Amino acid sequence: MAFDFSAVSTPFRMQPGLRALAPGAVQLTPIRPGERAFAEKLAVLTQHADQALVAQAGFDAAPALAALTAQAEREHPQAWREAQARLEGHPAIDALPAPWRASARLCLAFAEDFAIIDGATACIPWLAVCLPSHWAPQDKVGRHFAEVHAPVADNRLLLTAGEHLARLVTGAQRWERFVWTITPEPRLDMHPARIGQPRWHDDSEAFFRTERQTFIPLPEARQAVFTIHVESRPLAEAITSAAEAAALHAALASMSDAVLAYRGLTSARDRLLAWLAARAA
Repeated sequence: MAFDFSAVSTPFRMQPGLRALAPGAVQLTPIRPGERAFAEKLAVLTQHADQALVAQAGFDAAPALAALTAQAEREHPQAWREAQARLEGHPAIDALPAPWRASARLCLAFAEDFAIIDGATACIPWLAVCLPSHWAPQDKVGRHFAEVHAPVADNRLLLTAGEHLARLVTGAQRWERFVWTITPEPRLDMHPARIGQPRWHDDSEAFFRTERQTFIPLPEARQAVFTIHVESRPLAEAITSAAEAAALHAALASMSDAVLAYRGLTSARDRLLAWLAARAA
């Protein structure tokens, strides 16, 4: 599913922004070899699997993986069958510890990365995340929601809602949210140990990096599978109308200094605002 531009709001706030999903809404996006997401995920699983596939000691991910597999079969039966056949015996998967191979197949079959949320504790006991946005899965595993979001600028709304959100997304209703930023780095994989903080230069191209996040609930287990679909496109291609440029201009102009610094936008703000204003005219 493409990024929903109505998620670009003013004034900009770091907030949950959850929306209820309609029954039957698609939550997974099949990918194939040759696509950028597949190539970057495969590179991570081949070279840095220990940074992407992490779990709290003793945690049983089987019920959540069963729910995720059922979702794949329900939404994309043919694509999922083809992916399983294609990935059977894949050396990158066979090189992994046996308990992680099913998770790796799901990561390479779909654009989404995955995490499990425990509604009872508001903790994240399991992650299979190849394409993080400036955060390290191995530093988040087993942490409480509040700890996970502690580094986020202007995070009061996120932290205040933490316990409630964990209960909400592990109930029967399905939810989605969208997040976005502008960056000079086109890569999808932005793990801090694999890529430094992107630097803006006078000739830097701007990229519109977005995430669609959804929740596949397991109410009986008080858990949810958290899906993260990262996309990145040149800003000049991502903005398709004057209205979108105006919305992005207003949101960027309303960001606090703390948020601009957290997102690495301080030095690029004025140049981006000028470009967006011209596109909005």
